[in-house]
Amino acid sequence: MECFGIQYAVHSRLDYKHVCSDTTRNPYLVKKAISQHVGGDCVGLLICGGSVVTMSERGVVRDGAVLIEGDRIVEVGKCDDVRRRNPRGYEKLNARGKIVLPGLINTHHHLAMSLLRGYADDMPLKEWLEEKIWPIEMHMTSEDIYLGAKLTAVESVLGGCTTVNTMYHYAPEFNEAKAIAEVGIRGVVGHVCFSWRKDEDLRLTRSLVEAWHGADNGRIRVSVDPHAPYTVDPDYMVELWNLTLELNEKYGEKSPITLHTHLAETVDEADKIKRTFGVELDGGIVEYLDRLGVLGRLMLAAHCVHLSEKDIVILASRGVKVAHNPVSNLKLGSGISPVPKLLEAGIDVGLGTDSVCSNNSSDMFETMKFAALIHKGVSMNPSIMNAWKVLQMATIGGAKALNWDYELGSIEPGKKADIILVDVQTPHAIPMYSETSHLVYAVKSSDVETVIVDGRIIVERREIKTVRVEELIEKFLKARDKLMERAGLT
Repeated sequence: MECFGIQYAVHSRLDYKHVCSDTTRNPYLVKKAISQHVGGDCVGLLICGGSVVTMSERGVVRDGAVLIEGDRIVEVGKCDDVRRRNPRGYEKLNARGKIVLPGLINTHHHLAMSLLRGYADDMPLKEWLEEKIWPIEMHMTSEDIYLGAKLTAVESVLGGCTTVNTMYHYAPEFNEAKAIAEVGIRGVVGHVCFSWRKDEDLRLTRSLVEAWHGADNGRIRVSVDPHAPYTVDPDYMVELWNLTLELNEKYGEKSPITLHTHLAETVDEADKIKRTFGVELDGGIVEYLDRLGVLGRLMLAAHCVHLSEKDIVILASRGVKVAHNPVSNLKLGSGISPVPKLLEAGIDVGLGTDSVCSNNSSDMFETMKFAALIHKGVSMNPSIMNAWKVLQMATIGGAKALNWDYELGSIEPGKKADIILVDVQTPHAIPMYSETSHLVYAVKSSDVETVIVDGRIIVERREIKTVRVEELIEKFLKARDKLMERAGLT
């Protein structure tokens, strides 16, 4: 089912909140509002028969149904009830034996780095960056970045991820945004900024926003991306924060522009800042950024591993969002973020894989399991990070972290139709007593059978419909070989 070129009724934050509040009194208002704009020549989609894990107050609807018109969810309920109210005119998708779930949201990635999967392993972050990653990135072309991002986007959507937040180098002709758009998923894309190339970074960030923010029916958003406090000097960090505010004034009414950065990833980060910029950090990195005035609800901070109790209070009071990357943090030996304390403080936390060069995959189901287990282990408390909390971080928590929860992260009328179907009729997934437990502890990314983004089926029967994978792999491997040649590594 594909339906393009239509402007839908519920398109802005205010529209969504208004319609959904009215829906509590009249469950047909969302359907009516969207149907008036969809018109009669776009067939809707009825997903019926599975366990619908809504990630809303409604919880799990067994033998449930989700009705989609255009790019929006218009009704959620028991299968018989929804079919009775909608007897004809819908393409049917049988979900029996499946879990129906909001698309997973990866809140921290560097998509293009699939070119370097397995290239630099078993190293701490400083040596990993300075000895391996940054030197070879100097030899990358914009087409390398595009192909690397496209392969990772395919990997991501096949594993049930419908939205990804990525930071990398931008070029107008070939870039991560173009790759995401062609695969058909949803993404937030930023150009990574460093102090040593300020003018170029500012120009490219503005160019990226102008070209891509809100593109493809709103599927593509742009962020402002200072790399980290140890690579971006204090004046430039303030300038990039002010740029974020400025761009939101101009472009952010319907789709906010976030500031995406790395923060407190390693224990020696404060020392790096002192050595590099000659800045005294009385109280630590978070207090330093707070004094600069760059903390706020528009900031998404990746990692946040080494935090004091006071840091957590400051982050919570400023509304800063956090992307938790358990696998990457463990692999690089960086430490473990105090996520239970962050959640207890009311901070919105999403899950991320980080790049496939530091992970080495984009598997969000693996990430969920790691997130659940490591916090149980270090605290010796098996209930401190239960399956429901972890699933929230991978869905609605991720949407909140990206300031996109008014459209994403749960299966509710009025929200975007980003939905995945997970096959649980497999030897490793039967019997099932709890959908939530299964999704975190038993399911594998290869169990994802169907992926819907913006109401459009992108993956069907575990095969992607938008990309010729064999052709992409061939181009990707040729690009990898040429990259290694240019870097003198063949």
